[in-house]
Amino acid sequence: MRWTSALAIYILFWSFSVFLVLPFGVRTTHEAGGDHVPGTAESAPHEFRAGRIALRVTVVATVLFVLFQLNYHYGWVTPRDVDLFGRMDMETR
Repeated sequence: MRWTSALAIYILFWSFSVFLVLPFGVRTTHEAGGDHVPGTAESAPHEFRAGRIALRVTVVATVLFVLFQLNYHYGWVTPRDVDLFGRMDMETR
C-alpha cells in the first residue's frame, strides 16, 4: 500500500473515531453542579476540552489503523469471509 493511501485511510479512521469518542466523559452543567446559563442548551457540555478529545481520538484511530494494517498485511479477514450472499462463488463459475 502506498503511503498516500495509508494516510488517507488514517484520516478516515480519525474522522470516524471522533463520533466514537465524543459521547464519553461529557458532563452537563447540571451534572457538574454549575448554574445553567439562560439561552444555552441543557445538554451542552460544561467544559469542552478539545485537546483531550483530540488525544483520545488519535489513540483510538491509531489502534484501529494498526489493526487495519495488520489485517491488510496478514489477511485475517478477506472479502470471502464477509461474503454473506455467496457472490464470490458466482464469479468463479
